[in-house]
Amino acid sequence: MIVNGYEIKPEANLSEADLKWANLSEADLKWADLSEADLSGADLSEANLSEANLSGADLSGAYLSGANLSKANLSGAYLRGAYLNGANLSGADLSGANLSGADLSGAYLRGAYLSGANLSEANLNEAYLSGADLSGADLSEANLSEANL
Repeated sequence: MIVNGYEIKPEANLSEADLKWANLSEADLKWADLSEADLSGADLSEANLSEANLSGADLSGAYLSGANLSKANLSGAYLRGAYLNGANLSGADLSGANLSGADLSGAYLRGAYLSGANLSEANLNEAYLSGADLSGADLSEANLSEANL
């Protein structure tokens, strides 16, 4: 699949790619390098991003509902207002990520590394956070109702 001139496939090198507002739903981007990419507003619902490198990527307002981000590197990523409801983020590195106002309802974050992450005003309703590292994370005004801690 070609989107905005970029080949979308597992292990693709999409570092610093401009993919804002791209339709990448159900795309297979396992092990892809999307570091510093602009994915703001992109539709990545049900996409496979397991073990992908999204460090420093802009995913603000992106749709990642039901996406597989297990063991993905999202350190320092900008996910303000992103939709991650029902996403699998088990073992993902979200250290220093900005998830303020993000919807993580029903997300699976077992063993995720959220050290220093900004989760202010995030919706973590019914999220599974067992074994997640939340040291130094900002959870001010976050909704943790029915979350599994």
